[in-house]
Amino acid sequence: MTGEAPAYEEHLRLRPGVYSATGADGELHLFRHDLWRRVASFGPVGAGGRAVLRRLAEGPCPPSELTAIGESDPDFLGALRSGGWVTTTLSHLGRPLYTVQPVRPPAPEVEQDIDDEVKLSGFAVFRREGEDILAEAPASWAQVLIHAPEVAAMLTELARPLSAGTLKGPLPEELIARLLRDLSWTGIAIPAGSDAESEWRLRQWRPHDLWFHSRSRNGNGGYLDAGFGRTKWGQGKFPPLPAHREPYPGPAIDLRVPDLDEIRGRDLGLTDAIEERRSIREHDDDRPITVDQLAELLYRCARVRRVNVWDGVEYVDTPRPAGGGVDELELYPVVRNVAGLAPGMYHYDAHEHSLRLVSDPGPAVGRLLTTAGRAAATTTLPQVLIVVSARFGRVMWTYEEMPYALVLKHVGVLFQTMYLVATAMGLAASGLGGGDAPAFNEATGADPAIEASVGEFMLGSRPSPPADEEQE
Repeated sequence: MTGEAPAYEEHLRLRPGVYSATGADGELHLFRHDLWRRVASFGPVGAGGRAVLRRLAEGPCPPSELTAIGESDPDFLGALRSGGWVTTTLSHLGRPLYTVQPVRPPAPEVEQDIDDEVKLSGFAVFRREGEDILAEAPASWAQVLIHAPEVAAMLTELARPLSAGTLKGPLPEELIARLLRDLSWTGIAIPAGSDAESEWRLRQWRPHDLWFHSRSRNGNGGYLDAGFGRTKWGQGKFPPLPAHREPYPGPAIDLRVPDLDEIRGRDLGLTDAIEERRSIREHDDDRPITVDQLAELLYRCARVRRVNVWDGVEYVDTPRPAGGGVDELELYPVVRNVAGLAPGMYHYDAHEHSLRLVSDPGPAVGRLLTTAGRAAATTTLPQVLIVVSARFGRVMWTYEEMPYALVLKHVGVLFQTMYLVATAMGLAASGLGGGDAPAFNEATGADPAIEASVGEFMLGSRPSPPADEEQE
């Protein structure tokens, strides 16, 4: 023996939050005990395999120890690892450097020579996780928790292609090679010569879009340790946000309540409304939309019909569906030209069916209208721009991982509802793809982390002649 310290030590442990159970048939099952349960069955497992499972649950241990105690069940440890149930920590001189933490079963291992160059994936993301740095990518089967600053520093070097020999650092070359292999295996790094991220299948994605899509779908990232869906994670930690937004100061403008029976008698049928629906971006300023027409559209699309309270949380019933009944959307009509209503930015109180002035015409309100006009490529500004905001706490108190995706789905449902109602009313309507988010928060004074704009919808009177209509 030379007495030299090994280049690195490897320790395994069972993923946190994993539980085992034995079925009536004697089969061993592993599962995550939360709303979205993942179950793996291993069949009958002998004493050696169960000893391996107990040792992994106790804390980190070297593979050699597990091999010894599981000698009677030599394949069980491999089955655990191939199923993504085991984390792997690499250490040097007793100091943890990084941990590979699966979120689903691993991909096939990569073959990589010490001289092979790799570079970071263009989709890789680093962020703080407790006192560690977490590295991951949307398509990764594992997260890499970085415990040591020298490892984090080496990862930043991988913006350019490097090999274990050219990536300099205070760690042995063999350990650096293992780090690069693990990064490539998890997909956080890619071969230097790979053009996969230049191909259409990936090039069509911007990093934030692929990241958002991946993480807001169950099973695509971190769900073994984190809740997904309607977990009510905020219960007991934070008070739930009330359904009724705190009113803006100033007097309320009561809106006319439309007669739904009269509307039913004159309305288009559903099929007609769907078939005649068009995005109409030009308005007739000589015959502007009226305040009663605006009131009718808001009432039919967005009013709160009732509030139900369950376990301290307020759930609302509206004309449109909302996930879990925790409707988070607020409507802000930005008025340029409405008969019977002064220009300015208003908030629609869906509980009281009234408007309150938020901001007089000014720079921020003007930017909202101007941005809408540019987005719609119109020759005039919209008569009304309905800015849709989200009070994020309404939905984020209840849902994990996917609440913002749910917000955007709610915006789509609202847009379609407004489109159909506007068509039935003979109004011009058009949803927009984006808007001036800072202008909204400047005009309202709202904290953008608490309430921010998530959609914009143009509304006004139809132009004449109808040839200006654009079919989509």
